[in-house]
Amino acid sequence: MNALRRSNERGHADHGWLKSYHSFSFADYYDPAHMGYGPLRVINDDRVAPGAGFGTHAHRDMEIISYVLTGELAHKDSLGNGSVLRAGDVQRMSAGRGVLHSEFNQSTDQAVHFLQIWIEPNVFGIPADYQQRHFSAAEKRGKLVAIAGPEGQDGQLLIRQDARLLAGLFDGEEAAEYEFAPGRKGYLHVAQGEVSVNGTQLSAGDAMSFCSGGAVSIGRGKQAEILLFDMGQ
Repeated sequence: MNALRRSNERGHADHGWLKSYHSFSFADYYDPAHMGYGPLRVINDDRVAPGAGFGTHAHRDMEIISYVLTGELAHKDSLGNGSVLRAGDVQRMSAGRGVLHSEFNQSTDQAVHFLQIWIEPNVFGIPADYQQRHFSAAEKRGKLVAIAGPEGQDGQLLIRQDARLLAGLFDGEEAAEYEFAPGRKGYLHVAQGEVSVNGTQLSAGDAMSFCSGGAVSIGRGKQAEILLFDMGQ
C-alpha cells in the first residue's frame, strides 16, 4: 500500500534566519507516526537567510546528504574540507566516529534553499569522510539518475547503507518509470514544481511512500525536481 503525505502535513520551524519543513520528527517537531522511513531518518527542507547559517556543530554515525536547489551554501568541516555548494551540487558526509562542520549562506541578498537528508548507516565507528559532486540539469532531464548508492560507482556518491538516491527533472511531456524490487521500500519527495506520480498530482514538498515494491510512473511535470529513495527493509 502506498501512502501520500502533503507538504502542509510536515513539521515546520521558523527561526527567522532559518525556515525549515521537516518530513520526519526532528528537533522540537515530534510525530510518532513519522519518525523516519526505513533507514531514511531526515528530510529537512531548509531556507537560510543571507548572511546566516549553522555554526560549528557535531555529528556521528550518520550519512548526511546536502542537496542544493537555489543559492549558495558554504561548508567547512574538521576534516579540512571547505567548499561552496550551488544548485546541482550534492554533498555526502559520513559522520562516522565524529565530525564537526558548519554551513553558511555567504550571500548578502539571496537565500539558499537546500535539502538536508540523513540516512542511518549500516556500519558504525568508521573514520568520517566527505564527497561532493555536481549533477547537471542535462544529466537529470527527463529521467531518474542514481546520484548516491551503496557501491559508490559510476559517479555516484557512496552511502554506507542498502539505499539508493535518484534525482530527476521533469517538465511537459518528459516522463520516467521506475520499478522497486519486491520487498523494498521507496520514498519519493518533490523538491520543486509539480508532477504526476502514478496518476496523483504532487506539488513541492509532497511525498509518496512505497512499502513493498511496485512501479512508479512519473510525468506531466511543471518545472519539477524530484528525489527518489530505493531502500531495503
